[in-house]
Amino acid sequence: MTSHDWFVDQRAAFGTRTLDPGDERLFADHLARCPECRAAVAAVERELGWLPMAVDPVVPSPEFLARALTRATGRSRWTRWETWVPLALAAGIVLAAGLAVRNASNRADRLDQALTRSRDALAALSDSVAILKRAAKILQASIEMDHHQGGLVIFADSASHRWNVVFHGLPPAPAGEKYQLWFITSDGMLRSVELTPNGQGPVFVALAMPGGVAKVLGASLSMEPSDNGTNQPKGKELAHLML
Repeated sequence: MTSHDWFVDQRAAFGTRTLDPGDERLFADHLARCPECRAAVAAVERELGWLPMAVDPVVPSPEFLARALTRATGRSRWTRWETWVPLALAAGIVLAAGLAVRNASNRADRLDQALTRSRDALAALSDSVAILKRAAKILQASIEMDHHQGGLVIFADSASHRWNVVFHGLPPAPAGEKYQLWFITSDGMLRSVELTPNGQGPVFVALAMPGGVAKVLGASLSMEPSDNGTNQPKGKELAHLML
């Protein structure tokens, strides 16, 4: 086994943030000098980064995940969208679980932390699956900016009239500008929320449909001047999605 083999083994653990602080600092230092590891970690983050679940990786078994999904949804048959998204979510957790168990073999204190994360993750998983299975529409747009490839995904829940928005893969806004999300309505544009990525992971936002306005037809994302407080976009449109 070469010295580089350890870094190869820890790529997925670093991408899912399950390394202990000391190992994470060591890997980050190596990452700055190794294009091969940077590419592999970027691939892991692309596969898992968009998932709508803002909790740390956990250590449940695959059997536990299967029971949790069945209990959360109340049924075993799924449509194509309902199957793909929760299974991708579960696959990410199973991957992180295996890595965490491996690293925890020599760190008994991690077991207590893993139990706490498991309880939090199960609650978040149940909530995420409930939102996803009720989604009447799933809208997605790819965005490229400053050599970064990212995107915007909207899960439109027709039961609660809420949107679960995932914004991923893009760098922080340049100085003096901001990412602004807009509702497209039959009466024109309506300002929604400012999205503030930090370059480290996806941004998750749950939005209620605006009251007292005409029908919401879709959404738009633009790069706006920071001082634009009007209901009229002035900057470059990055994404345009219609229901």
